[in-house]
Amino acid sequence: MVLTEQFILLQAPNPAAAENGRKLWKKGSFSALHRTRDDTLYWAECAGSGKNPYHVSIDWANPDAPVCRCSCPSRQFPCKHALGLMFQQLAGGGFEEGEIPQELADKRAKQAARAAKKETAADAPPKPKRTNTAAQKKKLAKQLEGLDMAERMVDDLLSSGLGALAGASAQTYDKLAKDLGSCYLTGPQTAFTRIALAVRTVQQDPEQAEGAYNQALRILVALRSTIKKSRTFLQNKLEAGSFSPEDSALFEALGGVWKLEDLRAIGSFRENVRLVQLAFGVSFDQAKKEYVERGWWIDLDAGSIFQTLNLRPMKALKYVKGEDSCFGALEVPVLYIYPGEGDRRVRWESAAPRPLTAQEQAALPALAQPGLAAAVKATKGAIKNTLAPKFLAVLVPVGALGKVGETFVLEDPAGDRIVLRDRPEDGPGHACTARLAMLPEEVPAGSALFGLMFYHEGDRSLCLHPYSVVTPEKVIRLLY
Repeated sequence: MVLTEQFILLQAPNPAAAENGRKLWKKGSFSALHRTRDDTLYWAECAGSGKNPYHVSIDWANPDAPVCRCSCPSRQFPCKHALGLMFQQLAGGGFEEGEIPQELADKRAKQAARAAKKETAADAPPKPKRTNTAAQKKKLAKQLEGLDMAERMVDDLLSSGLGALAGASAQTYDKLAKDLGSCYLTGPQTAFTRIALAVRTVQQDPEQAEGAYNQALRILVALRSTIKKSRTFLQNKLEAGSFSPEDSALFEALGGVWKLEDLRAIGSFRENVRLVQLAFGVSFDQAKKEYVERGWWIDLDAGSIFQTLNLRPMKALKYVKGEDSCFGALEVPVLYIYPGEGDRRVRWESAAPRPLTAQEQAALPALAQPGLAAAVKATKGAIKNTLAPKFLAVLVPVGALGKVGETFVLEDPAGDRIVLRDRPEDGPGHACTARLAMLPEEVPAGSALFGLMFYHEGDRSLCLHPYSVVTPEKVIRLLY
């Protein structure tokens, strides 16, 4: 593996740690720089705040997943000292060949033993999971009880009219949300938390009332459908005595959390996948009190578009590694794919970043939909599903891109057009359309536009929220 700056940034728990590591390297904080003859282990001392330097090392026995060690008390992993040593290694020079210190040799041996044990366990036939049948039955019964409670509230709201929200108590929905959490229904719980937020908006900011009403209506319609489908889903599982996760979006809609081993068990994975990130953005979920870091990726071989989600609760920001933009290609040995339709969520245990070749970049626009007509058809099919998001990520070919009056419009090579607008619910942090005017040059022939196709209530038609312009030479990001 060739060490790159992008690889270092991907290892960092957050951008601040990477920047602090870079500063340590630039200040010349490292001394006693050593490496092994085979370049698999680098170690050094780094000046800290105390009189004694920190001992830091990077073990490259597995190039895709280096083992970073440091004597500092930081809870971040890797720490800024290890990241700084990576920058030192990237800069080249200054490392003398040396014998591995005994302490590092012992730790390396233990690491190798653990890896061998893990590999042996992976080769062994999987042990069947022991299921506490009684506990699972009790859980399903509690979930069904919670669904009945949620359905009564949804029906009351829809029958009385959304105007009742103005005189409702937000605490009522907060309490219901809490009760649903006790029923193992974190999905519906979040839905009622969002309704409580809509109630507060209606009461505190009348100018935003219309938007809050529309949001509450969308939540209620989706929730009613989720409740009805989930009741049948849970009753069937209870009658069949089947308690393991299955290939159904309802599992996550109710609040279930997928483990990679479960996704593998149901066959929801692919091997040896090449991914390129088309866009990356960060938003804040007020209901869940967490930052949502979302990446949009395209499969270089199949042309499928996926999304990654990194959820960072406010209470745990220091302990959850932040994600960032990726500007190269990723070689993913095993890509785990969440059940669902459209832009399915993916995860991986390990991935090897590398520069994107000129040939791969030139091939990206060719992965676009045949035209707007195909993208519109796919979007209409996706948003009909009440459990799916009301948008679809699409890559569409560009014939012409510009303004008609004051409105940005995309025309595909066949002459079909679509209005470009920002999704209102994305907020100002995702205001991308106006940035099209800032493009330094005309979009070249053979390019494509990546973004989210959605139904705009004001226009009463499908619109496209642009995220990136994909040319044969580069990806121009509008979302940043």
